[in-house]
Amino acid sequence: MTTFSLAGVDVPRIGLGTNRLTTAPEHVEFVREAVAAGVRHIDTAHLYTGGDSERAIGEALGGSRDDVLVATKGGYRPGEGKPDVLAAQIEQSLRSLRVDAIGLYYLHRVDPETPLEESLGAIKRYVDRGLIRHVGISDVGVEQIERARQVVEVVAVQNHYSVGDRGHDDVVDYCERERLAFVPYYPLGGDGGTQEKLAWLLQRSPVVLPIPGTLSIEHLRENLAALTEA
Repeated sequence: MTTFSLAGVDVPRIGLGTNRLTTAPEHVEFVREAVAAGVRHIDTAHLYTGGDSERAIGEALGGSRDDVLVATKGGYRPGEGKPDVLAAQIEQSLRSLRVDAIGLYYLHRVDPETPLEESLGAIKRYVDRGLIRHVGISDVGVEQIERARQVVEVVAVQNHYSVGDRGHDDVVDYCERERLAFVPYYPLGGDGGTQEKLAWLLQRSPVVLPIPGTLSIEHLRENLAALTEA
């Protein structure tokens, strides 16, 4: 299976991480080239490159596209899971991405200063207003995912995972049982070539959707080619 229905969009199981993307013209053009090459799942965050990553994606795509899922995240640093802080970050992401609604929004970290339920309650208020369509949660264990699902429907989990770092095997297995997307970040750790490591992840579980980061269209095409090897 080379595609997955993520947050209502059928996407190839290899997406694009954008934690180095800036608003430089060549980076904006790269996003357009990535979509032309077949990328349909673009992952960013409020904090990436000081907000430039979101702004570059917004400029490249010109706002919402039904066939491209842009996922973003907020609440990374301690204290940023407070509802008022999260609300401000969500508002900024909406403006930067130039969208009326965010396709997939993750709580970037569980805030040590704020109960998980309060942070997700703030995100759910944007879901209820139609400004966030789907919700994910990042850097979590199974117990935290289950708590999160008591507050809001969760469709995706994003954790550090690769052939060289399998510390979240239990989370992958949980997501497969529950049919949640598991989105590994830094997916290229460990020994072996890029395509080999991506193919291993794709074979690990049908719900795994890696998001390798690159700013090279040639590298991106090589990453997408791993879909035919899995």
